[in-house]
Amino acid sequence: MTEFGYFLACEEFTPAQLLDQAQSAADAGFTRLAISDHYHPWNDAQGSSPFVWSMIGALSQKVALPVTTLVTCPTVRMHPAVTAQAAATSGVLLDGDFTFGVGTGEALNEHVLGDRWPRHEERADMLEEAVEVMRKLFTGDLVSHQGRHYTVDNARLYTVPRVPPPVYVSAFGPKAAALAGRVGDGLVLMTPDAELIEAFREAGGEGKPVIGGLKVCWDTDRERAVDTVRRLWFSEMLPGELAQILPTPAHFEQAGELVTREQVSENVPCGNDADEHIAAIRAYVDAGFDEVYVGQIGPDQQSFFADYPKTVLPAFTS
Repeated sequence: MTEFGYFLACEEFTPAQLLDQAQSAADAGFTRLAISDHYHPWNDAQGSSPFVWSMIGALSQKVALPVTTLVTCPTVRMHPAVTAQAAATSGVLLDGDFTFGVGTGEALNEHVLGDRWPRHEERADMLEEAVEVMRKLFTGDLVSHQGRHYTVDNARLYTVPRVPPPVYVSAFGPKAAALAGRVGDGLVLMTPDAELIEAFREAGGEGKPVIGGLKVCWDTDRERAVDTVRRLWFSEMLPGELAQILPTPAHFEQAGELVTREQVSENVPCGNDADEHIAAIRAYVDAGFDEVYVGQIGPDQQSFFADYPKTVLPAFTS
């Protein structure tokens, strides 16, 4: 049976708000949490971007729910040896209930040190090597590594969980899905794309979990909800590789002028018609997702947590 979690959007909310949402999610019956890992928000209107590893530490002391990063890029902004330490400590703090979602990243977050932003093929190769390095370090053994992209010299993690955190790999195309099947413990997918799931299965992902989710805007006024999504999360509708290659929030805002209200209305569940939300979520359930994370867009979190568990989620639990 599919589990339902809540998605904590670091780009949109302050640390205190995220912690309050986590508690509300637990109280509302969500069984898991996912959290984004960003250096920048997608646009200035979102206006936030706390450090995910600090947030996970705080979450571990706030609620007793498993936490997954959706997703961390362990290749450019942070060296995989350092990222492995952060993930291992998170696994300890969460008593093993930590899942490490990873991906090839976006220039928006990874360009900040002035490093070259590689093409996707090279980023995928870097991710594969990074996963190899991190898995070695999760053992707690002394590790030295000299690879194509990374060097590790006599490094050892002294704080490691009893069981290494599972590494789930994000995919937006068939090559990434095949990489996830080959090196990942699971697949992260933000659309209910049956073809990508099949590519993952054929590349070695048979029997491994598929997780992901969607953002919604629950509101008594549907038109207001559409406006809220277009203002805060137009990035969800940008075509092609724009989300991976645009370097600053200002560039996203310029590209966002291409996104219409009609696109938002057609692609994001808006308003409080439960059937619209149920249909959007059912696509993930029917595609075979093991975990679906729902994130509420905008400031009205209270209504979402009060209404969603009563009007939407029962369609999948009864």
